[in-house]
Amino acid sequence: MTNIVEARFLVKRYGDFTALDGVDLSIPSGSISGLIGPNGAGKTTTMKALVGLCDVEGELEVAGRDPRSARHKLMEEVCFIADVGILPKWLKVAQVLEFVSAVHPKFVRERAEKFLSTTEIPSNKRIKDLSKGMVTQLHLAIVMAIDVRLLVLDEPTLGLDIIYRKEFYDRLLNEYYDGDRTIIISTHQVEEIETLLSHLVFIKNGRITLDSSMNNLADRYFEVVVDPDKLTAADTLEPIYTRELLGRKTYMFEDVPLQHLEPLGEVLTPTVADLFVAKMKEDHHGG
Repeated sequence: MTNIVEARFLVKRYGDFTALDGVDLSIPSGSISGLIGPNGAGKTTTMKALVGLCDVEGELEVAGRDPRSARHKLMEEVCFIADVGILPKWLKVAQVLEFVSAVHPKFVRERAEKFLSTTEIPSNKRIKDLSKGMVTQLHLAIVMAIDVRLLVLDEPTLGLDIIYRKEFYDRLLNEYYDGDRTIIISTHQVEEIETLLSHLVFIKNGRITLDSSMNNLADRYFEVVVDPDKLTAADTLEPIYTRELLGRKTYMFEDVPLQHLEPLGEVLTPTVADLFVAKMKEDHHGG
C-alpha cells in the first residue's frame, strides 16, 4: 500500500514555542487514521501543514504534491474540515451549500441536497436556529458531498453530545468511506474512534510517539495483570506504564516477547485509550 502522506522532520515554531519538533509521519492510502493527542500537542498544526494552511520546515508530500508550493492543485484532491462550530451562525442552510460550492471544486451540491432531504432541516433556516442534531447533519451533508482522495477532519464532533458524535462517525464510515479514500481524524476523544481506525498516530509535545497500523498494535503492546508474587520479575522487563486496578497491579509492555510475559499473570490486549494514557505518561527513558 502506498502512502498518501509522507512527512520527514517537520518543524514549526511560533516565536519561542515549538509546535512541531521533528515530526515524521506516514499515512497509508485508503486508511482511516487517527491523529490523537492532548490539547496543544500539535495535532491542528500538523493537519494544517498537510493541506498547505501553515508553512513548515522539512520534507512533505501529500497526494504526490508539496502542499507549500502546490496548494491550489492539492485542494482538488484534499479537503480540510474543522469542528461544527466554524459554520457562521447567521447563514441560512441553502447559503452554506452555495458557499461551499464556491470554495471547493469537488463539492457535489446535489449529493448534499439529497442527504439533507432525508433530514428535517429546512433550507431557509439560519444555522443559529437549528438544533445540535441538525447542525451535525448539516456538517455531515457537507463532508459527504466532497469527493476527494484525502479528507482531513480536525476535532469534527467538538461540542456535540455523544449520540450525535456516534451518528457522525457511523455515517462517515458507512456512507462516505469506500476503501479508496483516506480519512485522517484528529481528536482527543480516543474511545469514540477506536473501532473505526485502521491506522493510529499519537502526538505529544510536537513529536510523534506512535505511528502504527491497528493490526500491528496487538503484536507490540500487552497489558499484564501481574500476580502479586511476580512484581519484581515484571519490573525487570521495564514496563512503559503501571497502574493499580481493583487492588491488582497492571503493567503495560512494549515490544517484549509474549513468552516472557505469560508467566507473570493474565495477559490482555490494551485498549487504544489505555495505550494513549501510557504513551502520554511515559518519559523519554521508557519508565
